[in-house]
Amino acid sequence: MDEVKVVAAHSERATLRVGDVFLKVDADQARIDVEAMALAPVPTPKILWRKPPVLAIAAVPGTALGRLGEPSTASPAAWAAAGAAIRKLHDAPLPPWPGRAGQGLDELAADLDGECERLVTNGVLPADLVTTNRQVAKAALQPWTPAFTHGDLQITHLFVDSDEITRIIDWSEAGQGDALFDLATLTLGHEEHLGIVVGYGTDIDLDVIRAPVAARGRWGVRSPGARSEQCQALAAGVRDD
Repeated sequence: MDEVKVVAAHSERATLRVGDVFLKVDADQARIDVEAMALAPVPTPKILWRKPPVLAIAAVPGTALGRLGEPSTASPAAWAAAGAAIRKLHDAPLPPWPGRAGQGLDELAADLDGECERLVTNGVLPADLVTTNRQVAKAALQPWTPAFTHGDLQITHLFVDSDEITRIIDWSEAGQGDALFDLATLTLGHEEHLGIVVGYGTDIDLDVIRAPVAARGRWGVRSPGARSEQCQALAAGVRDD
């Protein structure tokens, strides 16, 4: 019998691996519907079957582009391929559901303030570091032109083989959103690859990306392990500044 491995689990959803099949269990049917992505013009996982609240997905070929908090061993060509795939996604026609674009700036600001307060109250990061990072993140609370975004484009969600993107996984947060938010998520802790990902050489104003990077550290990740890695990366980035 194949071993059952818990890949990720929290109060909203869980992902299990049984052999070459991933089972995603989600209490929100809307997220399951989005996860079964068919509109994205990039390689996505093969859906084997759906029986709410469970979605069965085939294992994907290749290896993850990297892990948050660790140096990426992927080649510059693999990072460039990731950037090309992301630009293709962002240039695609908008999906019919709103995603983060459906949230008002006041609501986003309230979410950000709540996450900052939680980090301080729970002793995750020092108050002065959170305050500094919150000031940087304020610049992310500006109007943007909605794009087709992944919404949770962590480095572990892109798989590569021979410097080609084989699959982009975990689409439950996809929708209309801020393209810079995707770039911030992917390069969190890996800003040295930002120029390659964006695809415009090295002449890039990193301050344009730092605001969504700072905000990304407060939004979206609920698993304790991922949150810990994310906070470490954010802390290192702010201190380096």
